[in-house]
Amino acid sequence: MIQITEKAVSKVKEILEMQDPKPSGLRISVVGGGCSGFSYSMAFENSPNMFDKTYSFDGLKVYIDQASLLYLDGAEVDYVETMEGSGFKFNNPNVKSTCGCGSSFSA
Repeated sequence: MIQITEKAVSKVKEILEMQDPKPSGLRISVVGGGCSGFSYSMAFENSPNMFDKTYSFDGLKVYIDQASLLYLDGAEVDYVETMEGSGFKFNNPNVKSTCGCGSSFSA
């Protein structure tokens, strides 16, 4: 199962409220690409696909496809703010290595 920190849920809800029309939830997925083989994707969705697993975090619906679940089991999504910038950070115990910029990984 994936976990999403309170700070990340709050930030997603804040961004979600600014959308018009308002989507029903957030899709988190792992896609091929990047210099290490895989990268994370986050996008708003209006409804889950047929084989998606749907999670709820403090009222935020999160949709994850079956293939991505294999790579996201035990992962945590956080929202961090640093001097260098802010954004969503994935802490994933399944990752074997990451690229130099940290935007892709191999499992």
